[in-house]
Amino acid sequence: MSDNMLLLQSATLIDGSGSPAITGDLLIHGERIAAIGPCKPADGATVLDCTGLVAAPGFIDAHSHSDLQVLDGRMEKTLQGVTSEVVGNCGFSPYPMARHADAVHQFANGILCGGDHWGWDGAAAYLRALAKAPHASVYSLIGHGSMRVEVAGNVQRPLTPQEMDRMEHLLEDAFSAGATGFSTGLMYAPGSSAPPEELERLCRVVARHNKVYATHMRSYSFGLEDAVEEQLELARRTGCRLQISHLQAVGRPNWDRQQRVLDRIEEAAQQGIDVAFDCYPYTAGNTTLTQLVPQWSLDGGLQQLTARLLDPLQRQRIAEESRANMALPWTDVILTSVESGQNQWAVGMSLAAIAERRSQDPGDLLLDLLVEEQGAATMLTFNQSEENLRRVLTHPFAIIITDGLFVRGKTHPRLHGTFPFLLGELCRQQKWLSLPEAIHKVTAKPAERFGIAERGLLRPGYFADITLFDAETIQSRASYDTPNVTPTGIRHVLRNGTFLTGSAQPHRN
Repeated sequence: MSDNMLLLQSATLIDGSGSPAITGDLLIHGERIAAIGPCKPADGATVLDCTGLVAAPGFIDAHSHSDLQVLDGRMEKTLQGVTSEVVGNCGFSPYPMARHADAVHQFANGILCGGDHWGWDGAAAYLRALAKAPHASVYSLIGHGSMRVEVAGNVQRPLTPQEMDRMEHLLEDAFSAGATGFSTGLMYAPGSSAPPEELERLCRVVARHNKVYATHMRSYSFGLEDAVEEQLELARRTGCRLQISHLQAVGRPNWDRQQRVLDRIEEAAQQGIDVAFDCYPYTAGNTTLTQLVPQWSLDGGLQQLTARLLDPLQRQRIAEESRANMALPWTDVILTSVESGQNQWAVGMSLAAIAERRSQDPGDLLLDLLVEEQGAATMLTFNQSEENLRRVLTHPFAIIITDGLFVRGKTHPRLHGTFPFLLGELCRQQKWLSLPEAIHKVTAKPAERFGIAERGLLRPGYFADITLFDAETIQSRASYDTPNVTPTGIRHVLRNGTFLTGSAQPHRN
């Protein structure tokens, strides 16, 4: 038995609960935490001297888009201390797929960074695949957008009664199979066309199963307050547990809306609505370039978007609406990936700079790029103020996430550096949060919110998911210019008692 024991000796223990750090030992037996010290190891146990290191629960990324990459054993999240991920966010999940597989691929590939050969017919098959993910425990939300495309194709209209029955049946099946919750992406076609009645019916299923409903709302800019109110009313009417995804106020004209929606969320919670939100610790976001055009223009998919942009009258209408809804200057929109070879030179440049190089108006450039790339392009956008970022990150309702996207181009630094950036830059240097507060927001708090059992805390009997780091050196080295850089200060990451990075020294008691 002792050959399967590991003693983490003399660590600074931050247990995930928000309690102050203590110095002690952590005894691991097999996959689980056996005791919290002082501990005396049995003969033959492996001992790792952790003097000067913090031992925390493995970090939980509660808003991930690594639905496909977790199966490939990608290490970007592991190297920043992540041992669990919640995928299927913003309405995008790699299931269900049967009737409209090609349409689901086209709908989701911009976010999931996939090809043509992925997909599962339902939650049960996907969850079986996730059980074999090599580096993380993965929990899946079923995406409203993927489900809607599977049921009705990539069309923007109210669903028929028969289609709604099918949607409800798929959602029930997903929960019965073990899906963690339900997500919507109400800024992304075709979910953007879903009326409140459709969402209400589905959220009643969520409430019956006591799952979580995570939503990328209809707006984070000019319509932020209305979008929050819609979701609070949906939770009030259905009784579902509401998780507002990546809460922020996008664009300088909207920054003053941030405090107003926080006040409204607090008021709703006092009235008994089960509401929380998540946020990433950066002022810039990352999504598809098609988010800059009105979503009605994507009715029928990317080919139909291209056709509309080649029609002079429809192009003019799209251009006018795009400009009217633009909350950011073109200098704050950075092209991060394209599919074709002809525009690779522009990756990493702002749309303003690309337009100047091409002697174009930036609005015209946007539409031309979408035609040239057939809609397959992504962007980084500088959305928030530092003041608002601090306001949401430090709020007691907040869970801190990566929201990291894989792209075939230039990633956002959050994919490689979110949690080291949080603990190094924002905790150690800026003093926005204490280490116990920050670690609570990336361990026990998301575990409780998403129903992740026996993870997120350092407790006897819990799975031995442990991240060991040096609090004095932990930091992200990833930047907007050079995002694909591993962090410093993470010494060892264990999942279920097994080292994913680092290893115990061959010292046996």
